[in-house]
Amino acid sequence: MLHQEKWRPVDVSSHYWNMNSVAVVCAELDCGSAVSARNSKEDSVRPVWWIWSDCFKSGSALNNCLPDDKNSDQSHEFICSDSVRLVQGTNRCSGRLEVKTNQSWSSVCEKDFDLKDAEVVCREIGCGPPSVLQGALYGEAEAPVGSREFLCEGSESALLNCSSRKSSGRNSCSPGQAVGLTCSDNFRLVGEASRCAGRLEMLHQKEWRPVDAWNRYWNMNSAAAVCAELDCGSAVSARNSKEASYRPVWWISFDCFQSVSGIKNCVPYDRNSYQSFDFICSDSVRLVQGTNRCSGRLEVKTNQLWSSVCEKDFDLKDAEVVCREIGCGSPSVLQGALYGEAEAPVGSREFLCEGSESALLNCSSRKSSGRNSCSPGQAVGLTCSEQDNFRLVGEASRCAGRLEMKHQEEWRPVDVGYRNWEKNSAAAVCAKLDCGSAVSVRKSQKASYRPVWKISSDCWQSGSGFKNCLPHDDNSYQSHEFICSGLLVEPLIFLSSSTDGVSTGRKQGSELLIGSSFSIMCSIRPQYEGGSFQLIFSTSNYTQNHTLPAVNHSALFLFSAAGHAHQGTYRCVYHVYVFFYNFSSMSQPLNLTVSGKVMESIRKSSASVSVSLPALIISLVFVLLGLLGSVLVLYFKARRNQMSGPENILLHDEGSRAEGSLEEETAD
Repeated sequence: MLHQEKWRPVDVSSHYWNMNSVAVVCAELDCGSAVSARNSKEDSVRPVWWIWSDCFKSGSALNNCLPDDKNSDQSHEFICSDSVRLVQGTNRCSGRLEVKTNQSWSSVCEKDFDLKDAEVVCREIGCGPPSVLQGALYGEAEAPVGSREFLCEGSESALLNCSSRKSSGRNSCSPGQAVGLTCSDNFRLVGEASRCAGRLEMLHQKEWRPVDAWNRYWNMNSAAAVCAELDCGSAVSARNSKEASYRPVWWISFDCFQSVSGIKNCVPYDRNSYQSFDFICSDSVRLVQGTNRCSGRLEVKTNQLWSSVCEKDFDLKDAEVVCREIGCGSPSVLQGALYGEAEAPVGSREFLCEGSESALLNCSSRKSSGRNSCSPGQAVGLTCSEQDNFRLVGEASRCAGRLEMKHQEEWRPVDVGYRNWEKNSAAAVCAKLDCGSAVSVRKSQKASYRPVWKISSDCWQSGSGFKNCLPHDDNSYQSHEFICSGLLVEPLIFLSSSTDGVSTGRKQGSELLIGSSFSIMCSIRPQYEGGSFQLIFSTSNYTQNHTLPAVNHSALFLFSAAGHAHQGTYRCVYHVYVFFYNFSSMSQPLNLTVSGKVMESIRKSSASVSVSLPALIISLVFVLLGLLGSVLVLYFKARRNQMSGPENILLHDEGSRAEGSLEEETAD
């Protein structure tokens, strides 16, 4: 750049160059499309003009840049295509073709351009082979249309190196026939049977090399960007390549992989590295517009075209196959229009999966019966559960212990790269495991040289990052133990009374009869020895606490007689001191009411007894008098018999018989 009458190399501040900024430079110099950029081989500490990266957003901004005087150890070299360019495309490898001759740009007519010519142009601008060649694909021609027919053999390095001749027949090109060209991008996956699985490689400066990410580790967002760039559906997994060795790679800033447009505009650096990466994409299914990679509107790829699926042609077994195919858990929500209206056309095939297939397109299918259309809002929206791939092990609680991760079907300890665990990242671990807040984190006492999953510390700064972490296969001396606040299970509370049996505190409420004795038991599943139980009784007016030591992981609180003062809410709180910290856990509430029905029953019974007592006494008097009269009669008869002689015995007998007869007659 010439500034203050001095030509100096240019360095860019804040961000690294990308292909958008390179394209601005090439356009500023009227040099066609951007082909590549690299660090200058003559790097040294020297004066440069230091320009903000924002200046390279457009040509007008570039013209108005004000540089700073700096010393820098780097400058940059650019290659522009010089005589060809693609304009109005969706990326640098697509657009309407224009050719520069005699310092003027002109479009090319379809009839003067074929596939071999397209191969030369795509190679010249540093892109992959041509994939689409179609007139008017990128708008009507603004530049005049040339009248030369190109006769390339396909191996030339530049279009103007090809033979050509004046276009035969007509001197004009009909509207809509200016060449629109799409070249394939400069990324590929190699080493597997599918084009959507394998080691990631990039074409740069006419050389395919493995790709390494600079600055940070890969995550599932960047893996998703790779799969989308290759039109390969959803991201399933990523891992270090097994063929890692010290070799030349294209080293790309991690920031390039935050979006598809970012990938297309990456400018790589020439480096030697020990590692590259293998990716697996789902190839023929994808979930779009979801909240994470395991949710979204379902689209299926057939004949290289994506289409949505109608609800009536898709059931739970089909959903199980899709969730498995994209590396997620079981389906949890299956509902039309859950993730917006379908943008892709809706297919007309009904899937007939059994549920065990590895891919949706492996399932049987048939043409959808009845209708050929799907009503608005009925395109399948699917949510798969995220796999539970983290755990804490080695302690009595699931919320304390050594952190392990499941990756590639293998559980290993986790080590964090670059930095130690921070408070925020420890909190993310506990939150992920639904274990409350972080209490402490420490190096595991069982440290040894062993395989671990090594994860960048940046992954743990937020919940979303946590879900997208991609580990690296590494050997390490250390792992880490976490203690979370939720390490205790919830205690239980039980009510027992002398009148109404046993009821648990998980009921809406429990009722006691007034005057009955009762007890409240607090207990907890065995985890740690010792501790104590605090029984908290609360009403709208006051709160009371009672504490007993835990014996066999329980405590019994006794009450002699229930009264209205016992009405209220009871809770058990378990306290224990472990890992040099005090922990506590509270039970569900027990709502207790006291009823006076038993006293009313006793009062009514007493009143009934007091009313009938006089009649009972009178009856007893009459019975006693009757018995006394009978005794006196027998006594006087015995005295009379003693006073009579023997002669009177017969008379007495006859008299008795006569008396008996009289009685019989009387009876008759």
